[in-house]
Amino acid sequence: MAGTAGLVKTRNHALCLPSPGLRGRSNRTFFLPSACHPMTRFARHRLAAAATLLGLAATAHALDLKGLSKEVQPCDDFYSFVNGNWEAATELPASRARIGSFEQLRQANDELLNRALKELADQPRLQTTPGLKLIAAYYASGMDEAAIEARGLTSVTPLLNRIDSLQRREDLPTLLALLARSGVAAPLGYGVSPDRKDTRRNVLNLGQSGLGLPDRDDYFRTDDRTRGLTTAYRQFAKTVLAAAGRPAADADLDALMAFETQLAEASRERAKLRDPNANYNPMSAADLATAAPGLDWNAYLAVLTAGAKLPQRFIVAQPEFATRVAKLAADTPLAVWRSYLAVRVLDAAAPRLPKAFADASFEYRGKAITGLQAPAPRNEEVIQQIGGRYGNEPVALALGELFVARAFSPEAQKRSLQLVEDVRAAMKARIEKLSWMTAPTKAKALEKLAQMQPMIGAPAKWPQYEGLQLSANDYAGNWLKVALWHSDRQIKDLDAPVERNRWRTSPHIVNAFAGGLNQITFPAGILQPPFFDAKADDASNYGGIGMVIGHEITHHFDDSGRNFDATGSLTDWWTPADAEGYKARADKVAERYSAISPLPGYNINGRLTLGENISDMSGLPIAYEGLQLALKRTGGADRKIDGYTPAQRFFISNALVWRNKVRTEFLINQLRTDSHSPAKYRVLTPMSNSPYFAQAFSCKAGSAMVATDPITVW
Repeated sequence: MAGTAGLVKTRNHALCLPSPGLRGRSNRTFFLPSACHPMTRFARHRLAAAATLLGLAATAHALDLKGLSKEVQPCDDFYSFVNGNWEAATELPASRARIGSFEQLRQANDELLNRALKELADQPRLQTTPGLKLIAAYYASGMDEAAIEARGLTSVTPLLNRIDSLQRREDLPTLLALLARSGVAAPLGYGVSPDRKDTRRNVLNLGQSGLGLPDRDDYFRTDDRTRGLTTAYRQFAKTVLAAAGRPAADADLDALMAFETQLAEASRERAKLRDPNANYNPMSAADLATAAPGLDWNAYLAVLTAGAKLPQRFIVAQPEFATRVAKLAADTPLAVWRSYLAVRVLDAAAPRLPKAFADASFEYRGKAITGLQAPAPRNEEVIQQIGGRYGNEPVALALGELFVARAFSPEAQKRSLQLVEDVRAAMKARIEKLSWMTAPTKAKALEKLAQMQPMIGAPAKWPQYEGLQLSANDYAGNWLKVALWHSDRQIKDLDAPVERNRWRTSPHIVNAFAGGLNQITFPAGILQPPFFDAKADDASNYGGIGMVIGHEITHHFDDSGRNFDATGSLTDWWTPADAEGYKARADKVAERYSAISPLPGYNINGRLTLGENISDMSGLPIAYEGLQLALKRTGGADRKIDGYTPAQRFFISNALVWRNKVRTEFLINQLRTDSHSPAKYRVLTPMSNSPYFAQAFSCKAGSAMVATDPITVW
């Protein structure tokens, strides 16, 4: 469900709300959490605390019905019917840009981790694996603010000194590669992942990155908000450069902005980054040198690959961006390059540096971009810095190892697998009944669905992190060590077969993913109330995690995912007529969402959000049909709970998980930069498009929650 943000990464769609990157049915692998740890008293306490925090009733079958509105009718505005009273009564804390089911569960998961990490620190004997040792040291270093102040810039000084010593253009390629290996994508990002057109092997990818403003369009917009962001970014750059002993005059900042504007001119718009074919451009070093003259690409690649054999073939996602980088390498004064690269290093490291840098980062990225009034609690910030928003930082799985031992049971594993198979069966039935798709394309779609690999809960075994050692009192230094270790591991992957069972996100994350190897991943972190409870009634679970499952399955058939085959390889398996039929339906989805204006003057970008919207509009009815399969098995189709039928509880549950309240600044940034529509419209638009919803609540034609022209993609 992922979605916000241009470093090169594997194709990976995520369900979550935005932030400011696999095999046949007969041999698919299901992962059990460490064999499995029994749920401790601490875990049960944590789950009860999470339920309280989320406003859930203590009984496992209960939904939060006390907030249902008496003033709003379900057929008029179902989001407000379920969530309006909660939204009106809820105040955003100063340290939150948004609050709702996703965020509250994330906070509960973080609190579990915080307690567990304190246990590791107090009782070193509990650090029984390499991952637990690493995470204990890393977390301790992030919480030790006195040590961070005492170290100052010591840990990043070698990088800054290398930038300061840039006096010859010939040295620029090796410097850019060194920074990329150190976790600073300036201005190119890189990664190693399965080749999109041959997922049996890994390949090196290069792509656009390195902008300081939230979006490439922010360099060209002239509205008041964009001018404010530009002013805030300039102030951020000025502050961190001065704090690092590199004061910048206004003329220096003008040159910095002009430099980044040239990068932005060559950057693809976010919607165009969703086209997998347009962003797949195989090249050799000689090809790249011809397409992007002005930078020694052999020298760049030699450092990037750490002296290993240079790859004969790699993927350049946006060749025109590489061309612009090479031109700037040849033409731009080195003083401007030094200023730009120093800002990029300090921006990347700021949350792990002394207060002057961390505060400057918060003023820009927290206040100016998302409207925060105060930083998040320190422990939450450190956990997120270690694990990443999507759990894809290099040692994030160590957090997952700690989490799963305390919060995911074998019972939950078994029940969630049943949901996956019910929703998969519902998708199979829908494909078979599609009237607009021909038999040859249906056969390929069914093959892809059958070979889709669910990854549930956690990996079967945890990484050993060979060669990585961290310190309990060097936060920024640990970040650099992890980045360099990860770079070495990625380069080793170039010569290794693809590990189709490798987890690429941490199990503690409140999210779900459709990965690039025809995988769907549901971490233990989201398999918690209100999304899922092993003891809850089917309607609650299928409306919550069931819709998440339907959403992720559909991602492999959305306007981008449909381009990949059963192995996850980029292959055109569509007949021309079916491809045209699909495009016509997708265009209608884009038009419908583009007409929605969540704020005056700001519409949803229907093209940028198209994959998520298709997955919402199709995932909801697929999950509902999965519920009907479960009810046939259990015989509970007519059983009311709390006065509501299973069908009604399904939709109430779904609206509850999208409960959300955000700051205006955050919402504007989301509408401009994120591939997900605002939460309210992830309820209203899919439900109004569904005859199942109208039937459940007896909505008549002409009601606001009944679309006049329903769209069926899947």
